[in-house]
Amino acid sequence: MAKATQKQVLGRGLSALLKDPANDIKSVQDKNADKVIGNIVELELDTIEINPFQPRTSFNEEALRELATSIKQLGVIQPITVRKLEFGRYQLVSGERRLRAARIAALETIPAYIRIANDQESLEMALVENIQRQDLDPIEIALSYQRLIDEIKLTQEQMSERVGKKRSTISNYLRLLKLDPIIQTGMRDGFITMGHGRAIINIDDQQKQLDIYEKIISEQLSVRDTELLVKNFHDTKTIAVSKKDTPEELPKFIKKGVKEFSEYFGHKISVKVGKGGKGTITIPFHSEEDFNRIKKLVQSAK
Repeated sequence: MAKATQKQVLGRGLSALLKDPANDIKSVQDKNADKVIGNIVELELDTIEINPFQPRTSFNEEALRELATSIKQLGVIQPITVRKLEFGRYQLVSGERRLRAARIAALETIPAYIRIANDQESLEMALVENIQRQDLDPIEIALSYQRLIDEIKLTQEQMSERVGKKRSTISNYLRLLKLDPIIQTGMRDGFITMGHGRAIINIDDQQKQLDIYEKIISEQLSVRDTELLVKNFHDTKTIAVSKKDTPEELPKFIKKGVKEFSEYFGHKISVKVGKGGKGTITIPFHSEEDFNRIKKLVQSAK
């Protein structure tokens, strides 16, 4: 506890160096830069802006509130990382969950490591740091790899060196981006695993991909079952369907509408039709954040 207190006091002392406009630190060669860069500094929350290069786009609101409660009790244990902008302004490089939770907890300051970096370096740091996280879904990781290729111009060999992953592993993630967007969403929401996705990607026809995806969900197929299903498709060009699970044939206008609904809402929409043409449409959601996203889509369509 004494060591933690000493660090906090040190951080507050270092933060005073950053409030001197006459000696503004703009590069690692500037006066006092060695005292600040690489050390933990207490920064005011309202001086930190969100990183526009952040590869992560989804944050669980309930998990954020739980983290905020923990922060109120224990403080921010792991400092965030920022890069210095103009005088008195900083941009987040990594630690957006901690920053959001600290704001929910109504903190005034947060411990941070300060970096000096240009936009490209900041993007690369944010992407590489996020790829190392354990809680990213496979599609978020794949998108981060793709951004390193598109915006940083890294080759797969260079990425392998930067992130410490085999080139084959990087290639497997990137191939997931060839899946139909509905299947990518299903993977992000935890309906299927990366193993399922790697099996499905061996089929080029995206409609057939969706047929297999629907079968995986309805029959709760394992990755091994999915691999066998894909192999059977390549051998016979048909997708085997269990007789007991064979759904009634839907009218063509409904099939077309279901596909359009699914693409719009980002989820596999289910439709049941009864006698007389009446039926129900079911839109699944997987969190409060996801529900609010769907709600906004419905409201915007009015």
